Parts: sequence; C-alpha cells; structure tokens
Amino acid sequence: MSDRKKVAFYTLGCKLNFSETSTIARNFTDEGFDRVDFEEVADIYVINTCSVTENADKQFKQVVRKAMKLNDKAFVAAVGCYAQLKPEELAAVDGVDLVLGATEKFKITDYINDLSKNDMGEVHSCEIEEADFYVGSYSIGDRTRAFLKVQDGCDYKCTYCTIPLARGISRSDALENVLKNAKEISEQNIKEIVLTGVNIGDYGKGEFGNKKHEHTFLELVQELDKVEGIERLRISSIEPNLLKNETIEFVSKSRTFVPHFHIPLQSGSNEILGKMKRRYQREIYTERVNKIKEVMPHACIGVDVIVGFAGETDEHFLETYNYLNEMNISYLHVFTYSERDNTEAADMPGVVPANVRSKRSKMLRGLSVKKRRAYYESQIGTTRTVLFENENKEGYITGFTENYVKVKTPWNPELANTLHEVTLTKIDDDGLVRMEFVNVAKKMKK
Repeated sequence: MSDRKKVAFYTLGCKLNFSETSTIARNFTDEGFDRVDFEEVADIYVINTCSVTENADKQFKQVVRKAMKLNDKAFVAAVGCYAQLKPEELAAVDGVDLVLGATEKFKITDYINDLSKNDMGEVHSCEIEEADFYVGSYSIGDRTRAFLKVQDGCDYKCTYCTIPLARGISRSDALENVLKNAKEISEQNIKEIVLTGVNIGDYGKGEFGNKKHEHTFLELVQELDKVEGIERLRISSIEPNLLKNETIEFVSKSRTFVPHFHIPLQSGSNEILGKMKRRYQREIYTERVNKIKEVMPHACIGVDVIVGFAGETDEHFLETYNYLNEMNISYLHVFTYSERDNTEAADMPGVVPANVRSKRSKMLRGLSVKKRRAYYESQIGTTRTVLFENENKEGYITGFTENYVKVKTPWNPELANTLHEVTLTKIDDDGLVRMEFVNVAKKMKK
C-alpha cells in the first residue's frame, strides 16, 4: 500500500494555462506525489483558474464542489489568473485551502506543508508588478500535440482586458530555453507543437529581464523550424499588428510551420477598436489576411471577435458582421462581452443589454458555421497530411490536416498519433470531412 500522496489537476481557460498546469504537475511528481485523474479520489486538488469569461467564476465553484464530493478532506488549492485578480473571493469559497497568485503558483509545493484543511483559504498573492520573472512551461496532455509557452504577460492596455492585471508585464523565455523545451517534447514522440503565450508576437521582450528585444518573433520561428524531430509547429493566436509579412512569408516556405493562423480582430468597426484601445485599425487586419491568402491560398484563418462591447450600436455590429462576411476567413471564436472589475471599459457609457449581446453572438456563431463550411468545401479534392488523435469517437478516429480541416475515418487504433497523406473527399452530415488514404502502405514523411 503506497503512502505517497495523490494530486489531481483541473484547468480552466486557455492553452497557456494547460501548459502551466503540466509544468506544475511535473513539480509535484518530482516531489514524490502521484498524479491521478481529477475524477479520482486525491489528497490534493489543484485548480488553475481563468478570469476571461463570466462563467469561469461559476465554473470554479462547481469544480471545487466536485473535488469536495470526491474527498471532503482533500486539500484544495487555486492558482492562475482569477487567483491573482480576486484572491479573497476564491479563498472564501467553501472548501478552498490555499490561493496562490501569479508569482507563487510555480512554487506551490513549498506552500503545502501539512495538508490539513483550513477554516479559511490562505492567500499568497503578490502585487502584480512583482510578476516580472519568467517561468517556462509546456504541456503534454494528449500524445499528439504539446502546448509550448514562449511568452507571458502583456504590455497592451485594452480597455476590456484583465490579463495585464492577472499576468503582469510582457516577458519572454530565452531562445535557447524554448529550443531546449522543443527538443524535450520532440523526444517524447509528440508530432505537433503549438506555440502559446499571452501576446506571442511580442516575443523577445524581457527575455533577459529588461525591455530590450534580444530576439524577435520571426527569429524564434526561424530557429524552431530547425529543431529535429518535430513534424509540425502551429502558431496559436497572434495580434495582427505583430504578425509581420516576413513571418507570413517564412511560414509559407517553412519545413514545419503549418498554414494556420488565429488572429484576434475583436471588432470590424474602427470606432469600437479605438474604444477598446486595440493597436491597429481594420485596414491592417485586411492587409494581413490578404497577404496570408496571397502566399498560402489554402491557409486556415481563425478570428476572435467580441460582441456587445460598451457603445456598440446596431450599426457598429453590422459593420463587423458585414466585414467578416466579406473576408476570406475560415472560422470565428465569438466572445460575448462581459464587464470586468478594474477595467476602463466597465465604466464606459452605452451598455448593451444582455439580450442584444446574446442575439449578436448567435448571429456571428451562425456566420462562423457558414464560413467553416465554405472553407471545408474549398478543400475537397485536395491532398493534405492528417495527424490523427488518439480518441475513439463513436467508432471513428478524427484528426486535423496541416491547414486545420477536421477529418474522420473508421476507428483504427494504429492510426493514433501518426501522419498520413490523404485526399479530402466529402463533408459528412456532422460537418467533418471524409478522406481516402493516398498510399496506405507508405507512412507520410513531410
């Protein structure tokens, strides 16, 4: 009977959080803990929180309740963005024993001494100005892809966003460390790495603890392209003003970077972009999309958009809708604006009623379905490379092409985590794409 303590993790929010949870989990394993699934009975439950959406707050309470149901004597720790922004609020949630802010979360094992339940959550959070050092991390959640963190924090002051308050100033991992992490990942037979951060286009700033850019995002991309053993590299989300033409050109000719970009727009109205204090106007966005499509006509372009921002009239919204409708993009991530404490936008006039926000959100989600369908249709008949996932979904195995088309084929466990050249044949009833193997005998090597 092992007397090793068991620890379980739950991650809310973004890919960056997933990469950090993995790193924290490895720290626990190094300290002699056994990691178990969150659905299992554990001695410690660690919840990595998010502050971006209204629901993240509610979800946190649900996750704590779930942990307490599994073991009401378990020690519960909250880390992450929400823990930095509202530590007292989280500490007051029934069952929470420890709340760690932005600088403390990677030292969590130092704070866990006797594991006895506290009457009230203990808080260790810093002034966010102190979050000026960098902790590199990467996640290996499923076997097919890993999230590699290259940057943290943000110097932008968008009026709706709490991330600078939750994560501090923009700072980057040293290039050699990113390359070392990428090598470690490639040695574990992981075929795809997704680059992640808060504002990855700002990479290089604060690499040596100062504001000087030692390296640029383009140099990072060029160096990663040389790492042996990685089949695919994907850029997660990058600001339009920081996605330079040189980077787009490089990706189009690169060995491993895939033709898939996710570029936040937030609004198609220059007036609203101004109120949001975004660092570009719509025209820049159009230029970027046109440039990508010029050098990679088959590229997939995803867009983040916020509806119901303070002062967004019907005219502003229609401007966004029509702009996106006309743009050669592939899908949308639609966010319904929600007011956050300590942000400039929370006090702005022109509050949009909740039912109007919800209606606008529905309209854009509908547009996204239409856009994705049109994009998939444009890819039928082409030959692509698919990386298969390792999950059996109702008798099918799914995977993504390099340009982010989701395909399915009857379940075959031998396909999991392998790359194959396929021809896309038709769109199935569930919206996924059917395919035929180009050469079943030959494993595709790019």
